[in-house]
Amino acid sequence: MKKSQSIAILLRALNMSTEEVCQALMEGNAGTLGTDLLGTLLRMAPTKDEEFKLKECKHDSLCNLGPAEQFLKAVLDIPFAFRRLDAMLYIANFDSEVEYLRMSFEILKIACQELRNSRMFQKFLQAMVNIRDRVNVADEAGTFELETLLKLINAEGPDGKTILLNFVIKEITRDEGIQDDDVELGKLKWNVIDDINMELINVKKAAEMDSFALINDVSELVCGIKNVGEVVRLNEATGSKESNQRFSESMNKFLKKAEGHITRIQAHQSAAFFLVEEVTAYFHVNSAKKLADPFIIFKVVSDFLSILNQACKEVDKNNEQATFNTDNINTKTAV
Repeated sequence: MKKSQSIAILLRALNMSTEEVCQALMEGNAGTLGTDLLGTLLRMAPTKDEEFKLKECKHDSLCNLGPAEQFLKAVLDIPFAFRRLDAMLYIANFDSEVEYLRMSFEILKIACQELRNSRMFQKFLQAMVNIRDRVNVADEAGTFELETLLKLINAEGPDGKTILLNFVIKEITRDEGIQDDDVELGKLKWNVIDDINMELINVKKAAEMDSFALINDVSELVCGIKNVGEVVRLNEATGSKESNQRFSESMNKFLKKAEGHITRIQAHQSAAFFLVEEVTAYFHVNSAKKLADPFIIFKVVSDFLSILNQACKEVDKNNEQATFNTDNINTKTAV
């Protein structure tokens, strides 16, 4: 059986005997087995037909089974072995999953603060509000929707030539303190771009997140703890052997700790999603788009930052080309 062969290879790599694995499984010792072995064992679960054949195999005929098949038979002799494995894999992954979710919700909270508090981002928004009417781009009820940032990118500036985004960049850099020196203006422009990228660094991280995946991850965390509780009840119903008691003690110790963590994670989720909803409403994000993707606000701003960086590179490229052309003309004139 390919499944059992894969298990045999992994057991040799981990240098664990069948007895050690079965003892850890009986006692609920997830740390001894680790996530790799637990996950592999679950993936290698025998089919009902394979399970039936292994269970029917008598002890006096074990010599006809290979080492891997003997291992699987030993595992199957443990009551509800694969339910145990599932519960233990959940326990082995629990701390890292909780930390991942906690960090994700923390990033969302900070991203919301960045959008509200970024000085440079507010300057860009204000500059676009000030010149919106001059390029004939208006939003409903006179508000400025955040998606307008993307609408305005390819619009002509007030001079009829400059792309509006480039015009806004120049206006902001001049507003930051330099009026006439084109060289210094070019340097300051990149300082402005660096500032806005740093001020919105968590916004870009939040843009990579999937709101529905996060919701599902929390849901799976909650369902997982219920499954562990069910396995404990199954274990206690099978008898009062010492190994059964140790398994229940191990599981109950985890459950006591885990319930508090899950309550806190759910609180983090509620707080983070409330802030996202609040900041989304603040920037007048289209309600239909918000329903399709609750994190759309971060994606819009992240797209804007990417295009902003590209626009600045294009301005530099055009300026270099213009300087090159001017130098060529001057050289030819001198000749």
